[in-house]
Amino acid sequence: MRSIYYNPITLFGDRSIMRGSEFAELAAFVAVVEKRSFVGAARHLRIAPSSVSQTIKKLEDRLGIELLHRTTRSVAMTGAGMRLFKRFRPAMDEMEAAVVDVHELSVKPAGLVRLHVPRPAYVSLLEPRLGELNRTFPDIHLDLVIDDALVDIVTAGFDLDISLTGAADPSTYALPVGARVRHVVVASPAYLAEHGRPETPSDLAHHRCIQWRRPSTDYPYRWVFQIDGCTTMVDITGPLTVSHCDIAVNAALQSVGIAFVLEQHAVASLNRGALASLLTNYLPTFPGWSICYPRRGRMSLAAQAVVDMLTVPLIGPHRVVRVDC
Repeated sequence: MRSIYYNPITLFGDRSIMRGSEFAELAAFVAVVEKRSFVGAARHLRIAPSSVSQTIKKLEDRLGIELLHRTTRSVAMTGAGMRLFKRFRPAMDEMEAAVVDVHELSVKPAGLVRLHVPRPAYVSLLEPRLGELNRTFPDIHLDLVIDDALVDIVTAGFDLDISLTGAADPSTYALPVGARVRHVVVASPAYLAEHGRPETPSDLAHHRCIQWRRPSTDYPYRWVFQIDGCTTMVDITGPLTVSHCDIAVNAALQSVGIAFVLEQHAVASLNRGALASLLTNYLPTFPGWSICYPRRGRMSLAAQAVVDMLTVPLIGPHRVVRVDC
């Protein structure tokens, strides 16, 4: 016997996904089989019996084969109808389960949230909250990428990003999640004893400075100061360029030179006297960390739960210390 191959493109048009009307035809067929009548199927589908009959006729015409034997008293599947039912009913169950599964995500926070976060923001904002986040939302899977590089969260496929730049990208929104921050200029007492102490930002031209370059960028970060009410960027030189602020602090502790870092990186060394703070009158504060998310699309409930938790101020032993002008 010659086998017949029904090309789905021929049956349903030149596309890979059925139209809603074609799915409705198959769903009506399943309803008729399970209710064993057109009237019962119509009641289940909340449409007129004549509409059910017309829908099944369209499906049979499209497939080119009879699916149901009809009598005045009963409805029975043909061989082709039984074959279609056995294949499509499990697929329909799976589709219904998928819809229910996705709907549950709109009811309770659950599922994957991909978050890009720089190391200092992770330490101060996220790490103290991980336990609480897990206890409060046990069905959220948080995929963390801890990296100081700037990223395009839409292109990179992140749901959320924590950044000091805020919504510099017009395709994202940004919400503040931390206090104002500032940079500090630090050096070891041994370095200052040998090279002297800079009194103004321009004095840095005569010092050995440790430069910091953000990962994935080509140029070192320019040191920013406030001089007579104006923001001034100072070009510096030195024997070392690093990609992370904590490495710059470690180098400063070893008297390699003067470092310019976020205050949180150096505060422990400053408190114990291992580093000295320089040029404090020239260092402004600026807006702190923001959590960014794409403008397009609807944020998942799981991502919203993470945002909500991060925008609530920390209290207790891990609270964020505010730095004011």
